[in-house]
Order: sequence, then C-alpha cells, then structure tokens
Amino acid sequence: MNFIGIDLGTSAVKMILTDEKMNSIRQVSKAYPLDFSADGKSEQNPADWWNAVKEGIDELTSENVGNGIAGIGVGGQMHGLVMLDENDNVIRPAILWNDTRTSRETDYLNNVIGKEKLQKLTGNIAFAGFTATKILWVKENEPENFAKCAKICLPKDYINYMLTGVFSTDVSDASGMLLFDVENKCWSTEMLEICGITEDMLPTVYESYEVIGKVKAELSFGNNITVCAGAGDNAAAAIGTNTILNGQCNISLGTSGTVFIPTDKYVKTDNPALHSFCHANGKYHLMGCILSAASANKWLVETIFDTDDYSKNTAELNVDTASKQIYFMPYLSGERCPHNDSDIRGAFIGLSQDTGRADLQTALFEGVSFAIKDCVELIPNGIKKATVCGGGTKSRLWMEILSNVLAMEISVIKNEGPALGGAILAARATGLNPQVKNDILYTVKPDTRLTEIYKSKYEKFKKLYPALKKFYKEEK
Repeated sequence: MNFIGIDLGTSAVKMILTDEKMNSIRQVSKAYPLDFSADGKSEQNPADWWNAVKEGIDELTSENVGNGIAGIGVGGQMHGLVMLDENDNVIRPAILWNDTRTSRETDYLNNVIGKEKLQKLTGNIAFAGFTATKILWVKENEPENFAKCAKICLPKDYINYMLTGVFSTDVSDASGMLLFDVENKCWSTEMLEICGITEDMLPTVYESYEVIGKVKAELSFGNNITVCAGAGDNAAAAIGTNTILNGQCNISLGTSGTVFIPTDKYVKTDNPALHSFCHANGKYHLMGCILSAASANKWLVETIFDTDDYSKNTAELNVDTASKQIYFMPYLSGERCPHNDSDIRGAFIGLSQDTGRADLQTALFEGVSFAIKDCVELIPNGIKKATVCGGGTKSRLWMEILSNVLAMEISVIKNEGPALGGAILAARATGLNPQVKNDILYTVKPDTRLTEIYKSKYEKFKKLYPALKKFYKEEK
C-alpha cells in the first residue's frame, strides 16, 4: 500500500508519496501566488490550492507509481479563514495566518472580553493570526460577505472537503481558531456567540488520524482511497519528526519559527503567549511561534542583497562574529510570541560605516535565534535539548549560533515536513502503525565561551522591543 501526504503551505503545496513503511517514493511541489498588496494583508485564492493539489496528485500517481494508494492525509497552514456560501462557493479570498489587519479585533477580544475569560473558554488568548479575529474583521469590514457565509473552514479542511465532500476539521487545527475548547475538545458555544456565528457553520471535529471519508469517485485519482482528518502544519510536522513524547522539543525554522513541546495532558500555561493546543496523536502540546524565521533570511538575501546565492554571505563568517554589537529585530510581519503585537516591525540596530553584508547576515541569524529563545524562556520547567528542522537548518553556522544562544545541544534532523506527517496519519487511519525514527544529520553542542557572550547580548536584545513598541505606538 502507498500513501499520499500533503503539506498545504503558504507559498506552495508540497506532496509526498510513500510506501507503508513511510519510505519516500516521489515528491512534488506546486507554487501558488500570495497577495501582499496592502500593509498587513495576506490572502490567497483557495482555488489555487485545489488546482495545485490536483496537479500534484496527478504527478505523484503518474506512470503507475500510484497503484495501490490506500490513504491521503493533509497537513496545512493554520488559522486561515475560508468562507463558503450556501452553494459551497468561496465568498472571498482566504485570509491567512500572517495577516495582521485584525489588531482592533484582537484588542477587543483580549481587553473587552478579557484574556482570563478567553483562556477559560478556549485555553488561549487572542492573537492577530487566529481565525476568530478574522471572522470579527469580516463582520465589521465586509458585512455583505459575512451575511453570505454558510460554512467556515480552515485551509487544509477546504482541501479535504474538495476531496471527500465531508465538512470536517481535526482537533489540532481547530485549536488555533479561538473557537474551540481545547481541554474538552469541542466548540465553545460562548465563543461562537461572541463572534456572531452558529455551530452549524463549523465542521465536525475529528482526531487527526480518524477517517473522515473516501476520495470522491468523480475525481480522476479516486479509487476507494481513505482520507483522514489530517492536522495543522505544526502538529503534522511533529508527527513527521516523531515529536510525540511528553517533554520532547522540536524547533522549526521555516516561514515562521516554532517551538513545539508535546504534553500528555492539557496544560494551562502561566504565560498565555504560549499556545496550548491539541496534538495530532490524541494528546496535547505547547507551542511558541514567531512570525518570521527562515522567511526573514530569504528577505535579506533575495530582496536586500539581490541574490539567490545563500552561501555567498556566510563563506567568511564564523561563530566568533557574535562580539559585534549589531542587532536584528525579526518583526517583519509583526510578532506573535511573546509580544502579541501586529503593529511592530523589524529593524537593524547598531549599524556603522564599517558594517558589511556579512555583519547583517550574522545579526539576522542571531536575531531570529534570540526570538526563538524568547519562546523557550516561557516553557514550564524549561528544556535541555531539542531537534531542529526546516529551511533554516541548511546553514550549519546558523545552527551553531542557535545552539549557543539557547545554551543547549541541538540535533538537526532530516525531515519531509508536514507532508510526511500527513502520510503517517493516513496510514494510521487505515489501521497501520508505521514506526518513524528521526534521521539525525548532525548534532551541535554549545561553546561555553560563546554562550556567555550571547547571554549578555540577549539581555540587551530584550531591551529593544519596548523601545520599538513605543516608537510604533507613537507612529499610529
């Protein structure tokens, strides 16, 4: 039996075909556009997702490679708002996780409804990226679209709906909507009332590995293929990296950056900047998220340095450049954890006439690592070591800097991302239990001398956000 795993990302859909032991047979990637045409705006057309998925599946299953496909599992970008009318037509472009136009709605939920009440109802507080804030934004700014809305779903759930005709979601993705009671795994009636929607507008909730239906026969690749509920991208990636045991930690440096910690039981955190969500394995997890990680590096190299040669700026670097007092604040799209500030923006600080490209590159690696440390510092009982995956791991220098900033051993792992997690969940939905082990590419241990340098530099880094926050508050 073979399985298809789908990762519905922000810039592209990545797909993998595996055998029942989760060995990769074939992989494809299909890009689609992203609308950043206004400040804070981030939208996509769900039709572009669906067309890319269909094309990708056709490629995966061509030349008889796809014979015997038993299941499909979808992981995908979280928090996005997809609105369908009574005829299942998409009403407006999907508003994505990194859209930051909802600061007013976020303030209303946190300060009028109240953080304590939100935590009681859902386990979390409001962030600009969460789905509930987007619903309120549409209700306020596009009342004609809100009035048409009959169904509300998340990006990967739209793909599952197109595959099966079943209106569903899973517990991990639902956790990020701020409509879901995470501890009790059900929709919060009071949160739905606050947002002005009803439960019949929301999908049926499943565990990530549960079967929701079969691929529709009219689709060219449909042939009694089981589809599972799937998972939000971070939970799916955690399944793919085997981050499932209580107290483990995986750090992802992709478009965004995440610190993911599985927990056996629901944990109400003392600091609500950490998310408390359901995991794709039937349990729970804590997560800290920064909005710009490897995407910040892409911005620096491709937009500012105007090159696609990522190694050009790192060839002359080494970890001893930490002593330079240049700082990068990685808030290109605002920031989630720990600041929950959609208005803040990025900055280089400490520039001088002898500052060069290499200095900016080092400062960026450090700045993103400091932001990851901001998340790690909030974890109850702390962590002693972590695995790391994502595009940022292509730079060993960055991994050395991250290890020294965190003052812990990190292991870089080979990872196919949420797509592999989707394939694993699909296999489990058909009754298999594939055993996945992390393929460690290399391990980095911190240097005591450098950890002391970074400890001092991090303390200065923490003083910069309040100064920037004051500046942007005055600018509004």
